[in-house]
Amino acid sequence: MHRRLTSLFAALLLAAALPALFVPMGCQATPRAAGHACQVDPLPSWNDTASRRAIVDFVRRVTTPGSPDFVAPPERIAVFDNDGTLWCEQPEYPQVAFMIERIRALAPQHPEWSGQEPYKSLIAGDSSRAFASGPDAFKVLLEATHGGVTTDEFRAMSRAWIERSRNAARGRPYTEMVYRPMIELLSYFRASGFKTFIVSGGDTEFMRVFAEEVYGVPPEQVIGTSLKMEYQVGDAGPVIFRRRALEYGNDRAEKVVSIQRQIGRRPIAAFGNSDGDYAMIEWTTAGDGARLGAFVHHTDAEREWAYDRGSRIGKLEKGLDAAAARGWVLIDMKRDWHVIFP
Repeated sequence: MHRRLTSLFAALLLAAALPALFVPMGCQATPRAAGHACQVDPLPSWNDTASRRAIVDFVRRVTTPGSPDFVAPPERIAVFDNDGTLWCEQPEYPQVAFMIERIRALAPQHPEWSGQEPYKSLIAGDSSRAFASGPDAFKVLLEATHGGVTTDEFRAMSRAWIERSRNAARGRPYTEMVYRPMIELLSYFRASGFKTFIVSGGDTEFMRVFAEEVYGVPPEQVIGTSLKMEYQVGDAGPVIFRRRALEYGNDRAEKVVSIQRQIGRRPIAAFGNSDGDYAMIEWTTAGDGARLGAFVHHTDAEREWAYDRGSRIGKLEKGLDAAAARGWVLIDMKRDWHVIFP
């Protein structure tokens, strides 16, 4: 699995993102064998639209010495949501699909679940009903399916699931349903002196299984929902045990608190796709100096999915209404992206 994901990540970089490492601003370079200048495009999967130009202009302004908007490298922090921003979240959040499989695997040990919500509906594959059964449904299911094991055990089961599982609608591995334009953008930002973080509602340890190999984001730069953990020493030696108890859910305003808790700097760029990312983008762009806030707007029903207002997954309503007045970029999948998946 590790080898397959590493190969995928290497292929993505070679095919899409490596130009940014050499000419991060799209400036001109003159090949030895040619007598004319050429443009190296750091974002080849993006169309030449206002959204792309706004992003490139922002990066140029904050990285050009002498610019009134110049930002020193230590302050160049960019945060990215994961589900619906970096990879596909339809027709079901990947981590919910993982929960369903875990609940079914654990069900024989818990016969009482057959008559209890939210377990009953999740065992039947009805996640909509399961999560509608009460405000604590996600917490209950997360604790049941992600806790009670060591970090090593959870990492192994998460990696095995990622390797064998497929998107229910497209039949492709989840790690192949990442957005190529966003992979390029991550590389472009890093090549321009940014440190990139994932700030998501997904479980931190679950995302760490693939984040470095697929996105180039190391484990220490992944911030997500967390269970309480404790250090234990037994006959087999020391382990870190994941308790069946939520420490914090990393969504909405909690994302801002988590950024402060774990990064300690206010980002200057933030990317999301739903109202769950609104607070993160609002807080990022409220700081002094040049700031960039952007929502990935799912508008391509043919190549991906089209959804925003009223969607059960990834609802974008508040952010959609506020974007123009706040100067936030709406990245229109259909209009702005030449390619969606690698």
